[in-house]
Amino acid sequence: MLYLSQLQGAPVEDSHGVRIGKISDLLMFRDDSSSRCVFLIEGQDDASWYAPADRVIWRDHTLHLPLAVAQLTSAAHPPSAPQVALAGEVLDKQVIDLARKKPVRVNDVCFSDDWHVLGVDNSPLGLMRRLAPPWLLGTRKQHTPASFIPWERIELLGAPQEEKQEETLPVALSAQGATTTPQLVRPTSGQLAELHPADIADIVHQLTPGQGARLIEGLDNEIAADAFEEIDTARQAQILERLSSERAAAILEAMGPDEAADLLAKLPDERAQELLRLMTPEESEDVQDLLEYEENSAGGLMTTDYVTLNATRTVTEALEAVRANIQDDIRIAYIYCVPDETQDENTLLGVVSLWDLLAASPGQQLHELMETDVVAVRTDTEPRTVAEVMAKYNLLAVPVISATGILEGVVTVDDALDVLLPNTRRRKPRRMY
Repeated sequence: MLYLSQLQGAPVEDSHGVRIGKISDLLMFRDDSSSRCVFLIEGQDDASWYAPADRVIWRDHTLHLPLAVAQLTSAAHPPSAPQVALAGEVLDKQVIDLARKKPVRVNDVCFSDDWHVLGVDNSPLGLMRRLAPPWLLGTRKQHTPASFIPWERIELLGAPQEEKQEETLPVALSAQGATTTPQLVRPTSGQLAELHPADIADIVHQLTPGQGARLIEGLDNEIAADAFEEIDTARQAQILERLSSERAAAILEAMGPDEAADLLAKLPDERAQELLRLMTPEESEDVQDLLEYEENSAGGLMTTDYVTLNATRTVTEALEAVRANIQDDIRIAYIYCVPDETQDENTLLGVVSLWDLLAASPGQQLHELMETDVVAVRTDTEPRTVAEVMAKYNLLAVPVISATGILEGVVTVDDALDVLLPNTRRRKPRRMY
């Protein structure tokens, strides 16, 4: 096994045995067929070249080139293929161990004899290998480290470009090692996106706000929104401040309106209004309506993601409405029956559970099934009272009505549970309904 610490700074000789420079870095490229490494060689007078790893020989702690300098590609003309600089962007940086769902520091990078990147070493031995003289380590320097993490199990955290220098910003890396251009093109979600949103949130909480922002930036809007809803509100605000306004607005649109309203309430008014203007009018209006309620009330806790239908609708029509909302990522447990579903303001006539719909005949109308003795709370009801009402009546959601009986929204069981949890454990469980 070879290590980046052994290679970096090692002398390079051309085909005539003349020293032309030293190894500056190894770049990992990916084309359509396979991943490959290329040496970046630093010469004199600021000259530098690329040398493909399959064209070099490593012998006696020296890199031998079977070709002349004139045959090397100048580093002044970098290739357009996606690449990652292993010394510059991986060594001494953090990566995410996807199996353990935590960030770890890279003390060394491991290669096979044919120059494929095997993984990273985050053990103390990896650090000693770079600092201690070879005679002190003996044969141990060649052994596979105890904390070896296979390359396909990591998500790379690269160096910042336009952020504060003290923060290390994630650059998305696929399992095969290909990166996308940071800051310019948002990376395609890879293995990280396959984790549960709560696991992504756990990782974000272990990173700085700047790192968390770049990690979120590497996910598509829907996955970013799901993960965002699992992050505590204070950290959400810190991350949102570090995203571009357009990206932040897109993520807010993908979030539930109640979650988006809670987050915007934590931002400075100027920033919140800017993001609201960038959201679609429909989404922005829902969020602004929720922002009018006191945070410590049922109105501040509720969401406007619910389904209202005329009481004369059939079971078949109601199930179609449920399917349509599920496609929009709205999970519902109840249908709320109203006099006129086309109106923005409606009194609540009754409630039909999803379970009753599934058991009913397709042609039955909702007024035949609905529960008219509806348990509801007022918009100014305290959140803990809302949670107690839901627990008492075993409700998955409770409607919220105004003083005049107008249906304003619903509080779902996940938000009620969040009220009952102590502050140290409030991490917004994934929405079920």
